[in-house]
Amino acid sequence: MSDLLTLYHLQKRYGSRAVLQDLNFKIPRGSIFGLVGANGAGKTTTMRLILGLEKADAGTILINGEKVHYGQTKTNRMTGYLPDVPAFYDYMTSREYLRLCADLTHVANATVKIENTLALVGLEEVHHRIHGFSRGMRQRLGIAQALLNDPELLICDEPTSALDPAGRAAFLNLLYSLKGRVTVLFSTHILSDVERISDYVGILHHGRLAACDTPARLRAIYGRHQMALTFATVAETRRCATHFQAPWHDCTVTITYQGSYAAEARQVFQDLLAVKLMPVNLRRVDPTLDQIFMEVTQNENPTRVL
Repeated sequence: MSDLLTLYHLQKRYGSRAVLQDLNFKIPRGSIFGLVGANGAGKTTTMRLILGLEKADAGTILINGEKVHYGQTKTNRMTGYLPDVPAFYDYMTSREYLRLCADLTHVANATVKIENTLALVGLEEVHHRIHGFSRGMRQRLGIAQALLNDPELLICDEPTSALDPAGRAAFLNLLYSLKGRVTVLFSTHILSDVERISDYVGILHHGRLAACDTPARLRAIYGRHQMALTFATVAETRRCATHFQAPWHDCTVTITYQGSYAAEARQVFQDLLAVKLMPVNLRRVDPTLDQIFMEVTQNENPTRVL
């Protein structure tokens, strides 16, 4: 699979502050790439550089092999963009707004394309004006506008940050439905969103790419093996936590271990029988992206997987 987007040794400073430092990553064509990081990590700056809205101090950005230039960059004909808070002419309907966008960008067969795009984002039956749209509907219209000119790359900056859980789930399903036909780069600090739909994850920390790989490989490299033991009473929970020197919360003790789960679970049961304790539930805890993010960002010299 060829790479649609490639960033080489990208650097950006604002005055004395280094926002991006030697940033390198690539996105295979047709995949979904989640760029995660705390506020101020450099996510939005990265996207603005890809769009040619900011000038890099050093480094190269290639979209489909063509170099991105600051200002009037030809690569924008291949790129659709959804900002975190898309703005519209609220007195228009969605069809009127997309017609305006189509006229400005010289979209061929505009009427058919508008109807197909509205159907794709689930707004084909919506006829009222945009001022009555919910936040989720506005995000869907933003995606429709970004897809109108058949881009190869879709960039979404914090697209789910202000949506409620139902709206987030619906929007993520929409993004996932684009997999294979469009290459998607989206930034967020909501790690469960990335875990849900991404083929690749890049973790930005203080302007550097601390880790970048598939979710499965990140779990294999950074994930800690844990098991959770739940007890019937707080007293039993405290005794178990003291015995294993492990943290506990809400009658559940979390034990971190090395090696195989089966062997460790047998040893834990033997230790519990010796002190006359028995949990009501024992389960393996798979590492989450939240835990991996903390592991990577708290490591002063994280391993880079590119």
